[in-house]
Amino acid sequence: MILFFDTEFTDFLDIELISIGLVSEDGHHTFYAERSDYRAVACSEFVRQAVVPLLGKWPDRIFTREALSRELYSWLASLHGRILLACDSAHDRDLLLDALEGELPKNVLARPLSLANYHADPVFNAAESKYFQDNGVTRHHALHDALGLRAGWLGQRG
Repeated sequence: MILFFDTEFTDFLDIELISIGLVSEDGHHTFYAERSDYRAVACSEFVRQAVVPLLGKWPDRIFTREALSRELYSWLASLHGRILLACDSAHDRDLLLDALEGELPKNVLARPLSLANYHADPVFNAAESKYFQDNGVTRHHALHDALGLRAGWLGQRG
């Protein structure tokens, strides 16, 4: 199973996880979580304007760092079969590993699929953009960005 994921974080220089979203290729499995204890003072101006206003919509998905780590690990471990993670940024990969305190569940493959170069494909980009347009959502929300990556992937495969 492929799990597409995205993260939102404070800043490229003082990087700290704010939120994470994952979705399976078939769309049947989703995970979303926000941190309640990220350092707001570490947020860049861009993050304050583009990311922070999108937070807090699902109060039951807001966790401390430790609780998010447990929730994410348990959710991943509960999925059947081998899991290939897919993301478009090394920052996302590093933040997911950090959220899991460096310990992947046994069913998760250690090396994620990098989608970084997929954005050069106009078919991928069109399908990803269509997801945002069709659903009336904006980028820079971890779950919607993960769903957008999934849409791009599926669009590219026809």
